[in-house]
Amino acid sequence: MQKMSQTQFDFIVIGAGSAGATLAARLTENSQFKVCLIEAGGADKSPFIHIPFGLAFLSRMTNLGWEYDTEPQTHLNNRKLFWPRGKVMGGSSSLNAMCYIRGVPEDYNLWSEMGAKGWDWQTVLPYFKKSEKQQHGESELHGADGYLSVSDLRHTNPLSDSFVAAAQDAGLDKVTDFNSTKREGLGFYQVTQENGQRCSAAKGYLSPALSRSNLTVVTKALVEKIIVSDGVATGVQAQINGESVALTASKEVLLSAGAINSPQVLMLSGIGPKKHLAEKGIETIVDLPGVGQNLQDHLDAIVQHRCKSRESYSISLALIPRYVKAAFNYLFNRKGLMTSNVAEAGGFDRTQHAGDIPDIQYHFLPAILLNHGRTTAFGYGYGVHVCGLYPKSRGEIRLGSNNPKDLALIDPHYLEHPDDQKVMIDGVRRARKILAAAAFDKYHSWEIGPGPEAQTDEEILAFIRRKAETIYHPVGTCKMGRIEDTMTVVDPELKVKGMKGLRVVDASVMPTLVGGNTNAPTIMIAERCADLIKQDYQ
Repeated sequence: MQKMSQTQFDFIVIGAGSAGATLAARLTENSQFKVCLIEAGGADKSPFIHIPFGLAFLSRMTNLGWEYDTEPQTHLNNRKLFWPRGKVMGGSSSLNAMCYIRGVPEDYNLWSEMGAKGWDWQTVLPYFKKSEKQQHGESELHGADGYLSVSDLRHTNPLSDSFVAAAQDAGLDKVTDFNSTKREGLGFYQVTQENGQRCSAAKGYLSPALSRSNLTVVTKALVEKIIVSDGVATGVQAQINGESVALTASKEVLLSAGAINSPQVLMLSGIGPKKHLAEKGIETIVDLPGVGQNLQDHLDAIVQHRCKSRESYSISLALIPRYVKAAFNYLFNRKGLMTSNVAEAGGFDRTQHAGDIPDIQYHFLPAILLNHGRTTAFGYGYGVHVCGLYPKSRGEIRLGSNNPKDLALIDPHYLEHPDDQKVMIDGVRRARKILAAAAFDKYHSWEIGPGPEAQTDEEILAFIRRKAETIYHPVGTCKMGRIEDTMTVVDPELKVKGMKGLRVVDASVMPTLVGGNTNAPTIMIAERCADLIKQDYQ
């Protein structure tokens, strides 16, 4: 990473995650633009990031994440939930399960209907294609010349094969491409990998851009606030090497710190709900009541089975020879189980409460998962993660204090809306049906969660309240939409209302959750915004 040799730039990008890395790479394609990219975390050097199977250990690495916990959740037995978010080059794209999912056209057409003009499916599809380097080449729906490598898995576990084979018994189709016109059913995920290694936004986008003389990257730098002068964002104040340093941006400040940190930085800068800022001793520059509101996330429950089959990924003395062999296979060939993203298979399904599109998603793990992988799970087993794709509950991000070093308060209000409870209950029932298929008979397994004693809706809901966790898709806290909507934070060009020279570019601008994993859509948002910026400064 380059050292600070200057403090004046055209653009300052806050956050080197999925969106920020994409923005920095695309803007520096114009040699006239001087860009500074600021990241709170360090370099993405850990081998556990780059070896896909290392995913199983990343949640234990406190140096790579923000270590967030939510506020106690009323409808989840007052539990605080662990929310892993990346604090490293590549952000959460350096920690995620690499599943490449876009959502469905209806998701983006809804954004447009809600006032995010220019974000309908026909307009965003070219940016999905632009970002993508698809293993199977270019087609009507896929791109082949992008920075984000999208590949088939090089290894699948026999248990994952059984999950996909169970589709027929469960009354579902087998799907070969979840990003095609038909995605309802079960299949294997494509992953953001190249040559058997993770392709994070840092690897895909930033690596080729680091040699450009017009890009300055600053790591381990905590942004304290955006500097505003007469309603114009003119730069950033950040802690760099223990000193508070002011960096100036002659054109724009681009806030890409994610669904938690972006609203936090805005509020620390005096942009947000006036009453809340006053409570924290912050002078209001722009009263924007929507900052930090509209928080949405995918809640996830796991139907888990124990078995005696040694096919599963688990910690066991008997499996040591297999893992040693796999390590050599990976080292020399970039093949074998070390290329697995663990969540190899999954799919989309409809509960009885769904409309025209699937309302739940499955991630199948040929392993027992406890506490996001932070608790060691001995023995063999497998499980299906079930998440409700379109929650109606809405949460919020608030400031813990006016000190930038203090973590924001996260309150997702999970299951507050009764419809979310109904979708999750039926989702668990449907996942059970899949695991009861003949394809799993040979494993002679038994259910440990929810467990055979949970049969009624009330019993299944009690299990969900005890055990459900995030599946890591927070969005919505700097909502994009119509300027006249009081809860809108950014306009359809992602410019912050009531400000000049400031945009928010990340998952926080999504008005609603998309039906699936959020990494690819976040990169798409940054791709399109980079084009909007280039047009503004032609």
